[in-house]
Formats: sequence, C-alpha cells, structure tokens
Amino acid sequence: MEDAHIIGLYWARDEGAIPASDEKYGGLCRALAQNILGSSEDAEECVNDTWHRAWNAMPPQRPQCLRAFFAAITRNLSLNRWHSGRAEKRGGGLGPLLSELEDCLPAAESVEDAVASHELARIIDRWLDGLSPEDRVAFLRRYWYGQQVAQVARQAGCAPNTMTKRLGRLRESLRRALEQEGISI
Repeated sequence: MEDAHIIGLYWARDEGAIPASDEKYGGLCRALAQNILGSSEDAEECVNDTWHRAWNAMPPQRPQCLRAFFAAITRNLSLNRWHSGRAEKRGGGLGPLLSELEDCLPAAESVEDAVASHELARIIDRWLDGLSPEDRVAFLRRYWYGQQVAQVARQAGCAPNTMTKRLGRLRESLRRALEQEGISI
C-alpha cells in the first residue's frame, strides 16, 4: 500500500490505518526498538505505542516521509523506555552505543545547551551530508538504528573488525567537525 493511502486512512480516522502501517513498517519499527531495548516484549509494546502515537498525530500532521515518521516515533519511545531503567535491567543494547559516542558528542546539561542542540543537529546534518553514501549508511545503521557492528559489517560486505575501525574513524571525524564549529566536547 502506498504511503499516501496509509496517511489518508489516518486522516479519515479509518482503523485500517493501523494494520496497513504494521504490514508495511512493522518490521522496521520492531527491529529498531529491539536494537535499542534488547527485549522483544518491550519492542512490541513500543511498536504498538507507535501506532497509537501516529493515530493521535494524524491529523493534524501529514508526514512527508512515513517511514521516517514511524522510525522517529519508535526510536523516541524506545529511548524513553530504555531510560526508564526497565530494559537496562534486562541487558538493553543502548549502553555500548552511548559509550561509543560519548567521546565525540557534548552532553546537554542546561537550558542553554538544550537550545544549542538545534545548532548541534544542523552541524551533524551537514557533517553527514559530507560523508560518502556508504559511510553515512554505516554510521546511521549503528548510531540511529542501533544495529550491532557485525550486522552493519555484514550489510556493508566487510569484516566486523574493519567496520569497527571505520566507525571509529567516523566518530573521530565527527568530533573534529564539532570542535571546528566551536562545540566543546
């Protein structure tokens, strides 16, 4: 089913929007939540909550990219659940991701830092745009979608050790780009 038709179902308040969304994007959302939470039960709850949030958001929102819309909702719900401590106790997969990025991203601690986060997002977007498509995909698969290094390496057609080194170089490149923009790490 086309995205425009699914969005139309939400706008018409047709309950068929939920199964249509799950059929087309449920796998993506479940994988994303699973990568962050490390628990299939919690992932399934986040996906169900995604459809609920989408139902409440449309209308008035009319997303331009339904895939990104659902992924962002799922990711935010999963991160919130992970931060609540439930998934951490069961061995959630977000800890290693955060520790890998902590050396190249500043921590927001004040209101001023929160306001500056928009500028930080703009700088990171510009940095991502400057990467080769292969590096951009690898970076986003690891740090946005939370995939394991071995999975990212397999999809890129290289060895996990090679991907680990590549991701390290990308993190270092990001750190340098942020420092050049005056962002203190």
